[in-house]
Amino acid sequence: MHHPQLPLSARAAARMAMVGAIAILALTACSPDVDVTAAKDAANPACAPMMVALPDTIGDSTLRKTNSQATAAWGDPSLVILRCGVNVPGPTTDRCVTVNGVDWVIKEGDPVWTLTTYGREPATEILLDPDKISSATVLADLAAAAAKVPSVRNCVGQEDLQNLPKSQ
Repeated sequence: MHHPQLPLSARAAARMAMVGAIAILALTACSPDVDVTAAKDAANPACAPMMVALPDTIGDSTLRKTNSQATAAWGDPSLVILRCGVNVPGPTTDRCVTVNGVDWVIKEGDPVWTLTTYGREPATEILLDPDKISSATVLADLAAAAAKVPSVRNCVGQEDLQNLPKSQ
C-alpha cells in the first residue's frame, strides 16, 4: 500500500488506521453479540435504570453484548441470560424466594431454570443452568440492579398465609 503522494506521516497514519480496523474486526469476531429475543415490553422505560446498573460480572462470568433491547448475557458460552419486560407473574404456587429484598419466582426446568422477578413491573426474567452456575450467586449479584424496578407486591409464603386473620 504505497502512496507516493502522501507524506511519510500520513502513510504511517493510514497504515495504523488499517491495523486498528483489523484489530477491532478480530476482537468482534471472537465474541459476537449474544442473540437474545427481546421481551414483549422491552421498550418499557422502567427497564432502563436496571439495565445500566447490571454488574460487569456474575461469579466468574463476564457481561457480554446482546443484540436486542433490555437484554443481557454473562459468560462465554452464556451461563446467564436476562430479559427485562417479560409478562408479570400473577399469584402462583411456584416457589418464591427473596434475595436481598428482591422476590423471584423459580420455575425449575431440565436443565434450564427460569427465575422471574415477582411484584415488579415490568418483570425481569433470568435463564440459567444451576449445574453450571449457582442460582444464589446469580440472584445475589443481580439484586441491586433488579431493585431499580420498584416493587409493588411481595411473595406470600405458607407461613404468612397461616398468620392471616381468621374470617368470622
